[in-house]
Amino acid sequence: MKASHTELIVRALKNGTVIDHIPADKLFKIVSILELDQLEQQITIGNNLESKKLGKKGVIKIADKVFKAEELNKLALLAPSARINIVENYEVVEKIDLSLPESVHEILQCVNPMCITNKQPVSTRFDLLDRKRGIFKCHYCERTVDLSEIVVK
Repeated sequence: MKASHTELIVRALKNGTVIDHIPADKLFKIVSILELDQLEQQITIGNNLESKKLGKKGVIKIADKVFKAEELNKLALLAPSARINIVENYEVVEKIDLSLPESVHEILQCVNPMCITNKQPVSTRFDLLDRKRGIFKCHYCERTVDLSEIVVK
């Protein structure tokens, strides 16, 4: 098959997951946090693609992979506007809009250097205070952080 000068050919995904509408500046952080470089499945990554909604966006296509709830929570913390498409036999069978979780365990690192979670082997826990503004509160030191400040482990 020959492509024109204005189109690219990327193999359609038979089975797996497409993560779309990723802010371009978050794409490689998501690849790292979800440890996609450790997968043996075929992965297609596109970045700085034109988007009417975001200006520029990233897209990740992963063959034969469906994400667990914990992985989706990590993704929601980094790219709450991303959309997940589950593909089976070349057809989108499910679309998942991400939302911030009510509570986050062992995913975030507290930005307060004096927090017990940074001094002792204590699992972190954050509770969602404001979904619209993306504000979480550390369960231990009560420090509040917004999505721009969070550190995902």
